[in-house]
Amino acid sequence: MKCEDALFNWLQIQVVADARPEDHSALETAAFFLQLLQEDHQMSDIGYRQEGSWYVLFGNVDSQSVEVQYPAESVEALLVAIESEPKYNCN
Repeated sequence: MKCEDALFNWLQIQVVADARPEDHSALETAAFFLQLLQEDHQMSDIGYRQEGSWYVLFGNVDSQSVEVQYPAESVEALLVAIESEPKYNCN
């Protein structure tokens, strides 16, 4: 998987996992993409922050800082889709 795709996929599912800490599938999927970034793309210190209407994903590759910005609407689309599906919202 291309690094750009893995970065976006990790960010999107990590946002879901952070919003839904009881969602074991989201947690496992986020861990999978994190491992892929670490092992296949030699990334470390991966994280994100929200700045207004953007998410900033950051990390290190070969001791160099990397930052990539994504529109919040795109990042949060998966969370919105999951939360709008009644079968995933049984409490």
